[in-house]
Amino acid sequence: MERAKQTSESIELGILLALAGGFMDVYSYMARGGVFANAQTGNILLVGVHLSDGDPASSLRYLFPVISFAVGIILTDLIRGRFDNLLHWRQVTVLLEALILAGVAFLPGSEDLLANCLTSFACGMQVESFRKIHGRGIATTMCIGNLRSALQSVDDYLLTRRRSALKSGVLYLGVILVFVTGAVLGNWCVSRFGLRAIMGAAVLLALAFLVMFIDREQDRKQGCG
Repeated sequence: MERAKQTSESIELGILLALAGGFMDVYSYMARGGVFANAQTGNILLVGVHLSDGDPASSLRYLFPVISFAVGIILTDLIRGRFDNLLHWRQVTVLLEALILAGVAFLPGSEDLLANCLTSFACGMQVESFRKIHGRGIATTMCIGNLRSALQSVDDYLLTRRRSALKSGVLYLGVILVFVTGAVLGNWCVSRFGLRAIMGAAVLLALAFLVMFIDREQDRKQGCG
């Protein structure tokens, strides 16, 4: 597949982000009390379940991560395009994500609510910052939209035999596979490192930050050629 037109849409970066996305969701669910970092639909559902059970206090442990996710999106919109001299604004959001998750690793089990809010906040920043891979609308923190687009692309290929549709389907399915791989890696790390396991996602995001430097330098060279 040809090189992406923008650094933020590269395959390399998408792989790292999707790995981190699966990792974060598994970490918050398996290590921090069954709360989703990315799948806010699940959290909203559980808010409703606890409210229907007459337990509004328990619903808050799912509601606050949803609010944090929304705040992450809002903050990303506020900083969009404001750091494009030395760092691209998307690099800033990735770096903030990595630092936030590194901090979460040192929060004790008694601070699960704060840990889940911070992780969801980081996920909100990621989902708003990175919306495309190779020009196609792809999420690196959730799968349902990717699955729908993958199946639609496969249907288009079966009907039209257009190679572009097949490439799109493979790309969407590939991102889902990488997300699942991140979940597997996250669960493995949780089983061995406990609450500190989220450092693995922080490392992946730090690598994404560095990859964006490399890709930007390549873009400059191509522009001078």
